[in-house]
Amino acid sequence: MIMKKAFTLLELVFVIVVIGILSALIIPKMERDPVREAAIQLVSHIRYTQHLALVDDKYADTEDPNGRWWRGRWELKFKSADETNNKESYTIFADSYTYSGNANSVDEIATNPQDNSKKLTGGDSAVHYNNDRATKSMNLGMSYGITSVALGPNCKHSSSKGIAFDHLGRPLRGGFSAFTSPYPSSDNLIISDCNITLSNGSESVIVTITPETGYTYIAN
Repeated sequence: MIMKKAFTLLELVFVIVVIGILSALIIPKMERDPVREAAIQLVSHIRYTQHLALVDDKYADTEDPNGRWWRGRWELKFKSADETNNKESYTIFADSYTYSGNANSVDEIATNPQDNSKKLTGGDSAVHYNNDRATKSMNLGMSYGITSVALGPNCKHSSSKGIAFDHLGRPLRGGFSAFTSPYPSSDNLIISDCNITLSNGSESVIVTITPETGYTYIAN
C-alpha cells in the first residue's frame, strides 16, 4: 500500500502566514503613485519637445513675412484656465508667425505620435480639454490630481511657464514670442538646473532639466 504525503495543519498555517507577510510587503508597492506617474509622463514629453526642435527648427518657415522663424520654436507650456477645466495642464506646440505665445490654432499643436487623431494638449485655446482631439492624460489635474506645477527661478522668464529648445537642443526659458534673434541670449538660455515641481498637495516630485544638453530626469 502506497502512502500519500499530505500537509499537516502546522505546515498549512505556516504557508498562510508566509503568504500574508509577502502580501503585506508587495501590495503597497502595487498601489498607484499618480504624482510620480505624472512626472514620468512629463519627462517623456519634454524629451519629445526637444526632439521636435532638433528635427524641425523652423528655419525654412516662409509664412512670416518678417522672417522671425525663431519665435515659433517648439515649446511645452503649462496652463490652468477655462479650456483646461481650470486644472493644471500642458501643451506642446510651435507658435505661428503671429506669435501670440499661445496655441490658438489646431495646426500649431503637435500631433500625438501614439494616436494621430489626437493633439498633444490637455486643453488650450484651440483644443479644449473636452474636445475629442485632446490628449486627456496631459491634463495633469484631471488625470493625476496635480494641483500645482511650479517652475524654479532657473526655468522662468518673467511670468512665462514654458520651456522651449533651440536648433541645437539647448533648453530655453519663457518669452519666446518676444525673442529678437535666432541666437538665444544668456538671459534666455537655461544655464543652471531647471526644476519643475509637481504636487498634489501632499506629495511632490521634481523634474529636472539640465542646462546645455537639456537632459531631463526625475530628481527625487
